[in-house]
Amino acid sequence: MPDVYVAAGSNIEPKQNLRTAINALKRRLGEVQVSRAYRNKAVGFEGPEFINLVIGFKADLTLTEVLAVLQAVEGLCGRARKAPKFEPRTMDLDLLIYGDMVCATHAITLPRPDLVKRAYMLGPLAELAPGLVHPTLHKTIGELWQEFDQAAHPMTVVDL
Repeated sequence: MPDVYVAAGSNIEPKQNLRTAINALKRRLGEVQVSRAYRNKAVGFEGPEFINLVIGFKADLTLTEVLAVLQAVEGLCGRARKAPKFEPRTMDLDLLIYGDMVCATHAITLPRPDLVKRAYMLGPLAELAPGLVHPTLHKTIGELWQEFDQAAHPMTVVDL
């Protein structure tokens, strides 16, 4: 079973929507690991601050099945499938890593390219899996986080 890591974020009723998403993923997937939650500015547009975290789990599902579960959970939180990319979100679940899979299709690129560019993805992932080796960069997530310009991307820990 591959290790799977998903970034979760919301800036519309974020605490409630993140709790809903975590609980739905637990019901569907069983045991999950959840990083601390972090408040940070919206990236790519002006809008309310986001709360983000990373969820990790062992998957007995195919990549296609995992993506379907993530879309279903986003829908449960009220996200419209055709919503524009850079706008407020009730829930955004982004697949970061699916085992050591490397792929680029019209549907998904793995590992997620902006994982190493976004503090709100990389930081919480480093909290959960610092020793995980990035499938294409061949460095641990902990090493990548240490090399990241953390001061330029402030995040504040928040309780859910």
